[in-house]
Amino acid sequence: MLSIVIPCYNEEKNLKIILEKLLEIHGKFLDIEIVLIDNGSTDSTARTLSKLKDQFKHFIRFIRIDENIGYGHGIMKGVQKASGEVIAWTHADLQTDPADVLEAYKIFVEHPNYPKCILKGRRIGRNPLDTLFTAGMSIISTLLLREKMSDINAQPKMFHRDFLEKLTESPRDFSLDLYFLFQARLHSYPILEYSVHFGKRLYGDSKGGGTLKGKCKLMLRTLKYILKLKHNLGR
Repeated sequence: MLSIVIPCYNEEKNLKIILEKLLEIHGKFLDIEIVLIDNGSTDSTARTLSKLKDQFKHFIRFIRIDENIGYGHGIMKGVQKASGEVIAWTHADLQTDPADVLEAYKIFVEHPNYPKCILKGRRIGRNPLDTLFTAGMSIISTLLLREKMSDINAQPKMFHRDFLEKLTESPRDFSLDLYFLFQARLHSYPILEYSVHFGKRLYGDSKGGGTLKGKCKLMLRTLKYILKLKHNLGR
């Protein structure tokens, strides 16, 4: 079984769209579990979900976190509830198509030793500024950690559930994606990549680096976390 973990934070306007897309996915691939987390939303996400979940409860597990502690916290709460042999996480903002997870899964399980691999998305079709920022952060992360990093925050992320034992000190914020890739490099897991088209948000605001201010904050948080990793490992 494949478990797909999707955190939602203030995504009320996207919820109906993403649930319908997930229903379509479920119709094509029945051996699937979807874990949808309301990650402490402060808008009408909880109310919207309460109206819709009866329609989708036959294939979606709904989890409510009362307080938004962070992106990483929400994802890992969903991961801990997942029951699939293969687990993936992606976003609810619809900038990448949820169906990408299924296509990525086909590539992942075709690998002869997929339990000892991970898979990540590689975003294409982005604007030049975002591409440049991502490339810059990848280079900085690679140089400081001495492990090759690329398109750190791209979705989906996918792994065999045995990899969970490597994620025991997961950060609660957006550093989770970096930590995930770093753990794979540290334990010599091959990293497979799947190209995903990255579009504009339909509704709502970006929770990460969607604006210049957001990019600066994300960069500072990432650098702080990299230095923490280096210190812990004595690098």
